[in-house]
Amino acid sequence: MKVATPVRAIRTFTQHLLAPPEDVFPLLCPVREAEWAHDWAPTTVHSYSGVAEQDCVFVTPSEAGDEVWMITRHEPERWLVEMVMVAPSVVTNRLTIGLRPCDDGCLADVCYRKTSLGPAGDEEIAQLTEAAWAAFMTTWEQEMNDYLQSGAS
Repeated sequence: MKVATPVRAIRTFTQHLLAPPEDVFPLLCPVREAEWAHDWAPTTVHSYSGVAEQDCVFVTPSEAGDEVWMITRHEPERWLVEMVMVAPSVVTNRLTIGLRPCDDGCLADVCYRKTSLGPAGDEEIAQLTEAAWAAFMTTWEQEMNDYLQSGAS
């Protein structure tokens, strides 16, 4: 057995979204995300309900191959969702999003915990600098807010 010190990046960001949590939470879904996120196109979604649910599995393409995601926590009453992604031989990622109400919408606390599974993962994590993360989160926040304000992506 090989036990290795992980090459890992943990990044957090709080987005300000311009709608209450009960309107935002359903959009944190592999199916509904296509309504607001540019270039979001999962290839397969396994879901009894047709949208996000506990144990929903979905696949997204990437340059390194398919990424397989599973929703490990889906708590609409707490506005909390957690997903785990595995890109074999590249990285794993645990994504947690929790929503909190605020005066003009809600705050979304987003956390990525990426762990490398090899050289390609080492490179991916090295590229996830604080600046790259902030740019990614700001784009995501803007796309969501554009949708929330206009109803169209």
